[in-house]
Amino acid sequence: MKTLGAALLSAMLALTACQRESDTLAEVSGHIFVFNYRVAIATYLVTLNKKAPLPEGAVAIAEFENPAGGAPLVVNEKIFPAWDKISLQSPPVHCVKKDKPYAVSIRLVDATGKELQSLKTTVTSDVDQSIMPGKPLVVGPLYTRNPEVFKADGSVDYHSDETCPKT
Repeated sequence: MKTLGAALLSAMLALTACQRESDTLAEVSGHIFVFNYRVAIATYLVTLNKKAPLPEGAVAIAEFENPAGGAPLVVNEKIFPAWDKISLQSPPVHCVKKDKPYAVSIRLVDATGKELQSLKTTVTSDVDQSIMPGKPLVVGPLYTRNPEVFKADGSVDYHSDETCPKT
């Protein structure tokens, strides 16, 4: 009788463990700010590892805290079944401050809009965006030096107008 009870308990634990694994469709595997100095743009980049198959037509909806204040920046990314990783990149952001955590919320939804999973994380930069040039250093497909930065007289103007909130 004890053997039957132990076997039944083991089976119940195994089923419970399987259920929990299926609830986790993806997990956050990376999160950084990307500073592209050449074009003077900063963006969030969050990556997810898929842990289970997602239904056809699934979408990741990411809300990135706006470092300049105001409404969050929202991105919708279609998820293809063959993907093992999901990359979510924000539109360009401004006013990123060093050592300040910025919130990111991600919802995985099916084709009908039903939420499959919700994830939350924060992204913290180890540099302040004020180190970025105010204008792109290059322009065009051939990475031509930007004449607004690299002046004809040989001077260089990296200045950016400070329009960020003082927080």
